[in-house]
Amino acid sequence: MNEIVRNTQGSVTQTSLDPQDWTEFRVLAHRMLDEAIDGIANVRSRPVWQPIPDGVRAAIKSDVPREASDLADVYREFAEHVAPYATGNVHPGFMGWVHGGGTAVGMLAEMLAAGLNANLGGRDHMPIEIERQIVDWMRRLFAFPQSASGIFVTGTSMANLMAVLVARTTALGTLARQYGIGNDGALLTAYTSRAAHGCVSRAMDISGLGSDALRKIGLDADHRIDVAALRAQIAADRKVGFKPFLVVASAGTVDIGAIDDLRAVAELCREQGIWFHVDGAFGALAILSPELAPLLGGIELADSIALDFHKWGQVPYDAGFLLVRDGERHRQAFAQPAAYLSREARGLAAGAVWPCDLGPDLSRGFRALKTWFTLKTFGTERLGAVIARSCALAKYLEARVLAEPRLELLAPVNLNIVCFRYRSNDAVNREIVADIQESGIAAPSGTTLDGTFAIRAAIVNHRTDETDIDALVAAVLEFGGRRSGGVIDVEAPPLVAQ
Repeated sequence: MNEIVRNTQGSVTQTSLDPQDWTEFRVLAHRMLDEAIDGIANVRSRPVWQPIPDGVRAAIKSDVPREASDLADVYREFAEHVAPYATGNVHPGFMGWVHGGGTAVGMLAEMLAAGLNANLGGRDHMPIEIERQIVDWMRRLFAFPQSASGIFVTGTSMANLMAVLVARTTALGTLARQYGIGNDGALLTAYTSRAAHGCVSRAMDISGLGSDALRKIGLDADHRIDVAALRAQIAADRKVGFKPFLVVASAGTVDIGAIDDLRAVAELCREQGIWFHVDGAFGALAILSPELAPLLGGIELADSIALDFHKWGQVPYDAGFLLVRDGERHRQAFAQPAAYLSREARGLAAGAVWPCDLGPDLSRGFRALKTWFTLKTFGTERLGAVIARSCALAKYLEARVLAEPRLELLAPVNLNIVCFRYRSNDAVNREIVADIQESGIAAPSGTTLDGTFAIRAAIVNHRTDETDIDALVAAVLEFGGRRSGGVIDVEAPPLVAQ
């Protein structure tokens, strides 16, 4: 019997995935960390983004790795073929999409979380308490009641979907989770603006209600949802037998960063008995800035708020979040009894509401730790100042555009997003965006506003400064001149008198 035990123990030891030489591993690990830190510290020395050469794409294609490889060789492949060709949002010249720049602090926290390898689906352990602490901080920041609940998710796309599901369960009752949405569910209608993010429509699709059940309301002169038109559409739907159940307002629209009149929408929803959700993917964190927080007036009246810490919060990807005013309604939309999830009075299975009661995931990573590290290390005042600074830089870019006859501003600058164009046709402006991206100087993106293609600069990275704005403007002018042959029909810049 002892021989069997000895043989078994030997077999288990041989199959362990731990390093055989911890000293050698430690040396390589320190090198990896040093080079990762160097990559952030010296980020300006490399292109924002660069196209992936065909040879690099081909180099990583291989058969399933049946045999073991040396860790140093795997890391070498990463350093040569992966790291140089990343998205580029760590770089201060990245302004294409609303991507946060991350921080070295967040990177270390992610490493520590990986070392713990905690599953935050449930049970009684401190990682869940860290997540609960952040829920409490968010509850306080947005003036939600103590009974509010919150949960980390991949991003606002998932948070918006979950908000739709909570609102759907509230409208139809918990039996709809068992029997389906039925005839009543087929009559449910939701509302958002034409400028809302496409994930809202997708959430309606995935939830089973259908994207046609989402009414897209027109905009007012400030690119916000037209509240009068919203009221009229709700009344028209009720008149023909539909059941309005949800309004999704935007705190920072995807194209230009407009914030809906949240207070007016909240009052309408309360009057109509409709769930009021705010898609605050990046804009909701303006609450951290005393200068910008007044723009969010009314967000404290929401039934739920979706936001991303990985955008203006500068937490490394991914760290989305959903906050729900009524924690019990939140739980009713997702909690599911199961023997393997039973709660005990003591031991590891102790505890009341587990995160798996508040969302679809049973296996969940420790996203809260990098967020906790970020909030604790920098504090909300400094993070708020970073957010306000990005908006000030957007105003600086706006001024550069208005002062340059070859450029045209295409939309008001509400927060941190500037939409403009070189005074030429759409085809030229599309080429300008690609030219600048491929040059490595900066990384703007493009969008279409009122049928016109716009160069879109979303300033989110805490490393961005005026020199990066100047480099973007210079690149637009240089590539615009090349693409248009230098012939420009100059008009008086619009919005200059506003």
